[in-house]
Amino acid sequence: MHESTLLLIEVGALLLALGLLSRLADRIGVSPIPLYLLIGLALGEGGVVPMQEGEEFFAIGSEIGVILLLLMLGLEYTAVELVASLKRSRRAGVMDALLNALPGAAMALILGWGPVAAVALAGVTWVSSSGVVAKIIRDLGRLGNRETPTILSILVIEDLAMAFYLPVLSALVIGAGLLAGATALVIAVVVASLILFLALRHGRLVSALFSPHHGESLVLGVLGLTMLVAGLAQQVNVSAAVGAFLVGIALSGQVAHSAERVLTPLRDLFAAVFFVFFGIATDPADIVPVLIPAAVLAAVTMATKTATGWLAAREAGIGVPGRWRTGLTLTPRGEFSIVIATLAVAAGVEPQLAPLATAYVLLTIVGGSLLARLPDTAWFRARTALSPPSPTAPAV
Repeated sequence: MHESTLLLIEVGALLLALGLLSRLADRIGVSPIPLYLLIGLALGEGGVVPMQEGEEFFAIGSEIGVILLLLMLGLEYTAVELVASLKRSRRAGVMDALLNALPGAAMALILGWGPVAAVALAGVTWVSSSGVVAKIIRDLGRLGNRETPTILSILVIEDLAMAFYLPVLSALVIGAGLLAGATALVIAVVVASLILFLALRHGRLVSALFSPHHGESLVLGVLGLTMLVAGLAQQVNVSAAVGAFLVGIALSGQVAHSAERVLTPLRDLFAAVFFVFFGIATDPADIVPVLIPAAVLAAVTMATKTATGWLAAREAGIGVPGRWRTGLTLTPRGEFSIVIATLAVAAGVEPQLAPLATAYVLLTIVGGSLLARLPDTAWFRARTALSPPSPTAPAV
């Protein structure tokens, strides 16, 4: 069979399977990400049916997937919202980083992986999955709840923090040393601050490059600008994903809304490709030795993330049930955790980091999706009703 023919058959069959799995996940009310990872594990080296020709397509598609994931995250926020979130939840953001990054760093050191792997695993356990959390809030009908702005503020702070974390990690994983890491951080701060300034002061000028009413030119223009900025960012050792995220922030108004609408199908396609390729690049046999550490880490950091949300919601004057909803909703990890693990493993930091991250993400997404529903059960409502209400707000 001709190579191109086999490629079409493999890619077509896999995309069809992903579409059916996504529909199944939607029917049962869970994120499709674990299913994508499991499919990738089945098709990679050591899997049930290894791919022959489609792996290169998925490798390229996965890079586009990361860029689109971060672009769409940026489009969800305006520069004004970012600044407001930083002011409103800065203490919660610091607490979030300390409670959730330290267990990952500690686990890497306990496993003997070294300080660079510790920095990477700290990032894996730190950041909640914006995509999964947003889906949980939407599926459970909590968009209008009092705790939802607190949840979104924490997600915004985490996403913005990645603009500074990823360049430093990139410098460390290539062995550039402390000076290069500090230089990367300075560059990241300058670039991010410049783009935020332009977005705040001159966002209309950037948005004026595109027409919100012409879908074709909007898709081509926004995607072209995003990939251009992502490439330039990578050239100066700032993560391409961060460059894409900042482009999303710079776009505003009707252009941002229209771009989000027309780019969502592309994001869904290449995000699925990204998660599948991460699974393909991971040998299922490598997961077995790290399954217990991943389970321990998932249990610990789901508890610390719950504590983060609880404390942030209490500080916002939200009642006890809302505090539980905040903490439990934030527990899933996803896209950023995989991005961080991919970056570290590609640089040869620690081969076992990828299988551990895969198992960890699977456990937190499945567990977090179930735990987020717990506050709506009659049993849980009865238990929390016995707790004293917040002195500054009714328990909602």
